[in-house]
Amino acid sequence: MMLKKSGKRILRSPVTMIGIAVLTAHMAIAALAPWLTPYGSSELAGMPFEPPSREFWLGTDILGRDYLTRLLMGGRITISVALCGVFIAIVAGAFFGLAAAWHGGMIDEVIMRLVDTKVAIPSILLVGVLIPGFGQSVPVLILVIALVYVSGVIRTVRALALTIAPQGFVTAAVLRGESNLSIMCREFLPNVLDLLCVEFAIRMSSAILLVSSLSFLGLGISPPTPDWGLMVSEGVGYIHTDPWLVIYPSIALSTLVVALNLTTEGVANALGLDAARGMTKG
Repeated sequence: MMLKKSGKRILRSPVTMIGIAVLTAHMAIAALAPWLTPYGSSELAGMPFEPPSREFWLGTDILGRDYLTRLLMGGRITISVALCGVFIAIVAGAFFGLAAAWHGGMIDEVIMRLVDTKVAIPSILLVGVLIPGFGQSVPVLILVIALVYVSGVIRTVRALALTIAPQGFVTAAVLRGESNLSIMCREFLPNVLDLLCVEFAIRMSSAILLVSSLSFLGLGISPPTPDWGLMVSEGVGYIHTDPWLVIYPSIALSTLVVALNLTTEGVANALGLDAARGMTKG
């Protein structure tokens, strides 16, 4: 019944539906990107700086690569990296947050002190140490994203789990002799899933911007692999003569982030959750 009412609230919100439609289009394009263009993302298909034409719908870049191909594949890379990093952060954050809330005592103290230590380190400093130290690669970038967001997820999940722990169904599970892992998975997890979904969407929006920002600064995706932030960085020097090199990836990035934010806010409101809580530090 709750899910049915939430679904009706979402359907009655035009802004949320627009966000969902745009987000769905982005995800579908990212999934189908390799089959939507006849060129390779690094293939020198034409002359540099060719304007939009029937052969190259969005023109070519500074090396003669089809810009539409790079735009589509860039979205695929950006979304994939952010998705993997945030998924790891959500899974790890849910586990440690529930463990801290349920076990309490020394386990809670150790987990939360580690979280406080991580929060005390600025994210930009963490990125600046890990990426040059471990190498500029996709796995390292995914790990960095997970480390940036995991502490915030732990805090949020722990706070909600502390309100669930005194409930009667948890006490009943303890009296039945269920194991700690079983209680966490069967009693706590179903009651924090709504929050985790909102957390995932919020962190995804921020992670996509982080991936693109790092690529723009030369710390993210390495050339010739396409990425929206990297494409903006490559085209910014030609913005006066060939502005589309900057405009197209900027539009793609902004529409994706706005769609994610609209969808997240609408779903959070429909579920009765505060979407802003996920924007806390960490």
